[in-house]
Amino acid sequence: MDGKKLEYKGDEALNELERLTSKAGEVQHEILRKILEQNCDTEYLKKYLGNSSKSAKSVLHFKNRVPAISYKDIRPYIVRIANGEESTLITGHPIIEMLCSSGTSAGEPKLMPTIAEDLDRRTFLYNLIMPIINQHVSGLDEGKAMYLYFVKAEMSTPCGLPARTVLTSYYKSPHFSRRPCDPFNDFTSPDAAILCPDSNQSMYCQLLAGLLQRRSVLRLGAVFASALLRAISFLERHWRDLCHDIRAGDLDSAVSDPACRAATLQLLGHPDPRAADEIEDICGGAASWRGILCKLWPNAKFIEAVVTGSMSQYVPALRYYSDGRLPLVCTMYASSECYFGVNMKPLCDPTEVSFTLLPNMGYFEFIPLGEDGELSMDFDDEDDDETAPPPSELVELVDVKLGSYYELVVTTFSGLYRYRIGDVLQVTGFHNEAPQFRFICRRNVVLSIDNDKTNEEDLHRSITAAARRLLEPRHALLVEYTSYADTSSIPGHYVIYWEINEDIHPHAPPLPADVLSECCISVEEGLDYIYRRCRTNDKSVGPLEIRVVKPGTFEKLMDLFIAQGGASINQYKTPRCVKSKPALKLLNANVRDCHFSPRDPIWNA
Repeated sequence: MDGKKLEYKGDEALNELERLTSKAGEVQHEILRKILEQNCDTEYLKKYLGNSSKSAKSVLHFKNRVPAISYKDIRPYIVRIANGEESTLITGHPIIEMLCSSGTSAGEPKLMPTIAEDLDRRTFLYNLIMPIINQHVSGLDEGKAMYLYFVKAEMSTPCGLPARTVLTSYYKSPHFSRRPCDPFNDFTSPDAAILCPDSNQSMYCQLLAGLLQRRSVLRLGAVFASALLRAISFLERHWRDLCHDIRAGDLDSAVSDPACRAATLQLLGHPDPRAADEIEDICGGAASWRGILCKLWPNAKFIEAVVTGSMSQYVPALRYYSDGRLPLVCTMYASSECYFGVNMKPLCDPTEVSFTLLPNMGYFEFIPLGEDGELSMDFDDEDDDETAPPPSELVELVDVKLGSYYELVVTTFSGLYRYRIGDVLQVTGFHNEAPQFRFICRRNVVLSIDNDKTNEEDLHRSITAAARRLLEPRHALLVEYTSYADTSSIPGHYVIYWEINEDIHPHAPPLPADVLSECCISVEEGLDYIYRRCRTNDKSVGPLEIRVVKPGTFEKLMDLFIAQGGASINQYKTPRCVKSKPALKLLNANVRDCHFSPRDPIWNA
């Protein structure tokens, strides 16, 4: 990708988007040809293609011979490179760093190779976001964006390659630090606050900067919805300290990072008792925090964050804190392995978000998982080689069918070949030749006791439906959840950990125990036919249990996974199924009370 492509802005960016999607098949063929040409001498490709990797038939041989793989297949090569062997094991260009996955979707951190031009591709996608949004929201160049971004202290591989998260890589790159002045991307947070490795100091200073410039803020956001809600929780605990700093024109001594402190003090400037009083009245004067985002940032036009997949459970909370007045905008689809696509309709309802895959980001193929709107249940383990189709049966980007389900497979310039991302997608339409996909779930997040196989989407749907029907009418919000297949007793049963906010209405009574028992059976009756048969007829699965945990438990869980897995707040996603002993120990140590289904779910033979 040449340097000019980094310069696409405004109409030029939209024109390039139209060009790429209008020739998606042609662009994809050329991308694969270039990947094979660049990486033809690698040990990995030669294993499957031999000398044909240099021939005119290399594309055909690739499609017929190279298998779809998971991380365990490529890991030995990555470990060898991390230990000092040449990048030519997998790629023709030097690997400049390893990207750490969040470590919470698949149990442990994964290292993903990166070459220099990968940053160009990510920047190209970032540069499309604002031209797309500007088609739907005007005047965004007249104010600022309060986007809460965070980095994670980086590690090194044994040979000295940086190992860090994909967003830390971007924020520490010249693409970010030397970005041109752009009125559409004018952030309230100083770069030094974003780059502060201490997440608490970073959060404090970014919120302080956002409050100081609150009347100029037109956009609110974070990478994931969960990170924005964590910021709101932080604000609830620290708004008095923040007001004190604004009133005094000085910064809390707890902020000790030199660069972060200097940049924030420069923003503070002088004492501002009037601004402090206004914020204090908003935060401390209301009976609840409903609509707090609109009160503190009255000119905000939308909230930007990932609200698809498991993040969709945060939509009710974001709507509560914005009083339903701010659209929730989800702009892009990306991972540590590759950036994939953009949302062409950013103001759509979160349930309708679809992403147009950009054919120049990598070479995309798909494993079929179901047609005509029916999702097969046989996708419980992304590392199960038996579920991978023969190489020749993968579906190309332009050949996917409307309504069908697929698992995404990607080939990159940096050395991933037919790598199974693990995301289940459904085709919802096309933009020119490029298909649009709805994110369904991660394929390896499953609860199973017997013959039952509960995927993430079904679990999420049943839990949110129960919370909507039984909690929200009683002025309670489901803050967070995760699950565990407890087989310590016979029969085993599903355990769902819930954190509930019962304080959103000042006069609401405590939730009765029978309501939470009804939540258990409501969740069960939202699960599939096989689960309900196992519970009701076979008696091979015991009654579902909800363990209500103390407030703040899931923040502790987040801290635990960040400490163990190398993720940053940006990247963290609450695991929807927990298996690690430290995580279970933490959750169980914070259980407030337990509730079981009072009866069997309805099941008809």
